[in-house]
Amino acid sequence: MNNHVHIIWQPLFGFTPSAIQTSFMKHTSKQFKAALQKNDTITLATYKVNKYDRTYQFWKREPLSIELRTPAVFNQKLEYIHNNPVVAGLCSKAEDYYYSSAHFYQDGTDVFKMLTHSSGN
Repeated sequence: MNNHVHIIWQPLFGFTPSAIQTSFMKHTSKQFKAALQKNDTITLATYKVNKYDRTYQFWKREPLSIELRTPAVFNQKLEYIHNNPVVAGLCSKAEDYYYSSAHFYQDGTDVFKMLTHSSGN
């Protein structure tokens, strides 16, 4: 998606969901800032904020986080995530969207070398 991301992840032992989310947001914000400083300072300026603890803000302060407690909820959210780019008009089939795990679920292709099937495979 061009303005948001959906991620399903499972914390490893010793890591809390809030710590993982904070780390993810901090790391990606630094990457966004570095890339925009190098390649597109005009766009970087659109993320400038007047906050006591930051100069730029790339993520919402209270991102939506949903615990997927049952297989039914997990499957519903996974289907929603896979179909989101289709509904947005970015592709005609979910597996055609490059940044989606849909092609991984279809044929096992893991272009990012980090995906695990919901069945554990």
